Amino acid sequence: MLYMPIEANNEGGVKRGPLIVISGSPGSGKSTYARRLAEDFNLTYYSSGAIFRSIARELGISLVELNKRAEESIDIDVMVEAKTLELASRGNIVIDSHIAAWILASIADILIYVKAPLHIRAQRVAGRDNISYSKALEDIVDRELSHWTRFMKYYGIDTLDLSIFHLVIDTSIYSIEEAYNIIKLAVKQRLEKLGHTKSL
Repeated sequence: MLYMPIEANNEGGVKRGPLIVISGSPGSGKSTYARRLAEDFNLTYYSSGAIFRSIARELGISLVELNKRAEESIDIDVMVEAKTLELASRGNIVIDSHIAAWILASIADILIYVKAPLHIRAQRVAGRDNISYSKALEDIVDRELSHWTRFMKYYGIDTLDLSIFHLVIDTSIYSIEEAYNIIKLAVKQRLEKLGHTKSL
């Protein structure tokens, strides 16, 4: 499948390729699906969460602690989102991010939100990070509360409002492969509709 650059809707007339954004709460599976989309559609994969985690490692603190710091100062989010916006403007990318979907809603080609019940996400995170279920549950709740608080405070964005998304999928009721096939088909059809691809 070959992706063709399109004219971005801006004054500079910059040409860019597909811009796909996947959002979701911790443990929802967004990173898994974003990576696979990037590979299958020959696009760059970018995770703003990975940048956030690298900052936490550099500071020697947990993600929960960094989120708390971010509630007190917008500087951390500004740094992460500046990089996200720079890459988004180039296109040919799948962005995995908690907040980018709302920020990029006017220019993204397709916005996808993946979700799952809290207890299932906690089980996934516990297994992925090799921590107890109770610790995973506590961390998820703390992070989600922090996300909502600071995004509302700094951006006026309610992350509980999913009305901007083209596709919302509950990953707990499908296998990983089933959920991915639904997402992949939605992306393929959307990009074709927007003229990003040549005939298959």
